[in-house]
Amino acid sequence: MAADLSQIVKAYDVRGVVPDQWDESLAELFGAAFAQVTGARAIVVGHDMRPSSPGLTGAFARGAAALGVDVTEIGLCSTDQLYYASGALDLPGAMFTASHNPAQYNGIKLCRAGAAPVGQDTGLTEIRELVERWMDSGAPKPTPEAARQPGTISRTDTLKDYAAHLRALVDLTSIRPLKVVVDAGNGMGGHTVPTVFEGLPLTVIPMYFELDGTFPNHEANPLDPANLVDLQKRVREESADLGLAFDGDADRCFVVDEKGDPVPPSAITALVAARELARNGGKGTIIHNLITSWTVPEVVREHGGTPVRTRVGHSFIKAEMARAGAIFGGEHSAHYYFKDFWNADTGMLAALHVLAALGTQQTPLSSLVAEYDRYTGSGEINSTVTDQADRIAAIKAAYGNRDDVTLDELDGLTVTSTDWWFNVRPSNTEPLLRLNVEARDEPTMTRIQNEALRIIRT
Repeated sequence: MAADLSQIVKAYDVRGVVPDQWDESLAELFGAAFAQVTGARAIVVGHDMRPSSPGLTGAFARGAAALGVDVTEIGLCSTDQLYYASGALDLPGAMFTASHNPAQYNGIKLCRAGAAPVGQDTGLTEIRELVERWMDSGAPKPTPEAARQPGTISRTDTLKDYAAHLRALVDLTSIRPLKVVVDAGNGMGGHTVPTVFEGLPLTVIPMYFELDGTFPNHEANPLDPANLVDLQKRVREESADLGLAFDGDADRCFVVDEKGDPVPPSAITALVAARELARNGGKGTIIHNLITSWTVPEVVREHGGTPVRTRVGHSFIKAEMARAGAIFGGEHSAHYYFKDFWNADTGMLAALHVLAALGTQQTPLSSLVAEYDRYTGSGEINSTVTDQADRIAAIKAAYGNRDDVTLDELDGLTVTSTDWWFNVRPSNTEPLLRLNVEARDEPTMTRIQNEALRIIRT
């Protein structure tokens, strides 16, 4: 097919509509290119429940095997289960998923051995260039001299080992019985939750556990409040202790308290950071991106740790995790990264920490997380603009000469005062500016939000 790779090769992954933008023939080229760029003798591949995933995964495996690479297929899995396999087997990996995107999409998340991320600066550009060269020339894929014969393609199941590894990292032996509603959104949480939670003192009320890549109930994107409504209602109806919502590939986990109120991911980051610091003797570095709450660095310092602020994006978090030897990292988008999980993100491990924290004390979750939710935030507000740089410059001009604020440009523009801060970042893929505001109280947050939006949307 005549594909435009600039439309499907993103900053951190491959993603597009199947078969309009890419198909199995292109997946096979990506498999060959991945094998060549990594130089691996063996790789591991897995996929989510989308209708196109098995075919794309098989084609990718054939492409890699044609270059003499042995391929281990782990079949249906969550993205963090693929990261587990990459780490435990010490192999480069490929996960076929489009996460929370609609059913017609699919994609590939790639990593090197030990779950090290592959993005534009760490191999994805070279992979794209190889695929484009083969597409343009129509030439057969080169076969390295070492590949005297094709590689093998074998199957193995890593689900139980993945669950055992996570359970070994969080002590759940003495928690009190809890009732938890889990909304898998017809995604891979329906595959992993039963095995990970098996044998724990939990009454699990499943919602949408049937694996269905057409997402018949709601989008598998809990970041959108509309997709939490069913879970919130069910938590209240069941008088449950909490609710958990996973996205399509189950690498992100969102939490709802016993009242049905969403718990901000920043609060979960702070809670897990405190627990990880306690596990490490009150010492360690915690990574957080620049639009997580002020609460996160405050809690980290209060528990003896060192907070490190990064740009938004998993490649930046993972790179800083490795550079700083950090024990944990968290993002506003409910991605949680653990040193004990090869610096990769796993929402499931964060969920186990929440269950352990709640289950070892008697107060409800809303009381427990109040300690970690100290400020008022706007959430992310997107505005369509014709000139991103011009609008950011206008904000800089409006606030730059004020004595009561500081500016920094680590990622977009962050404006900070004594009682509030906000960040404006340009989207890399759309003509949008993304605004996040936080303040010590609701009226201040609303005032600053309206001021910033007025400038952005002028």
